[in-house]
Amino acid sequence: MTLKKKNKMKKEKTQKVKALIPQEIIEQKIYLIRGKKVMLDSDLAIVYGVSTKAFNQAVKRNEKRFPVDFMFRLTMGEALASRSQIVTLKRGQNIKYLPQAFTEQGVAMLSSVLKSERAIQTNIQIIRTFTKLREMIVSNKELRKRIEDMEEKYDKRFKVVFDTLKNLIEDNKKEISIEKKEPIGFRVKKT
Repeated sequence: MTLKKKNKMKKEKTQKVKALIPQEIIEQKIYLIRGKKVMLDSDLAIVYGVSTKAFNQAVKRNEKRFPVDFMFRLTMGEALASRSQIVTLKRGQNIKYLPQAFTEQGVAMLSSVLKSERAIQTNIQIIRTFTKLREMIVSNKELRKRIEDMEEKYDKRFKVVFDTLKNLIEDNKKEISIEKKEPIGFRVKKT
């Protein structure tokens, strides 16, 4: 096989995966829980194209690869809160097992557990999405800092302008009160 054909096949595979997993869908499945950006096991199973049960079994077989900062189980309160916000279960269903949340590092570790071609490509897409979100947060912080700096800079300038205007108005009032004013209106002659 020529190098040109290999590159073409590689592009086609990447395009297929992009078609399978739009970045917007992955972004919608990243939640902020305990101050960390995470994906739930049920969402990851959907994205990888396997059942949640099979997904969790694969993770359980490789439990040593997922320390607490890579993966954690939600508390009942968190699960109920996420259920109302994320709508993970249909109405009337009960939570049988508390969901597991995977941090960015946990998702990266999944690549060593799930070895199918789809899993590898899906993992790449998820990591790219996490990276994009991190970059957006950093750029928002930089933008906010620049705006705050500009506000501070212009607040000082506007204060000078307003103080000058205030002084001019006060000086103008003093000049008007000093000048003798002619009464306005009709004059009545006294006879």
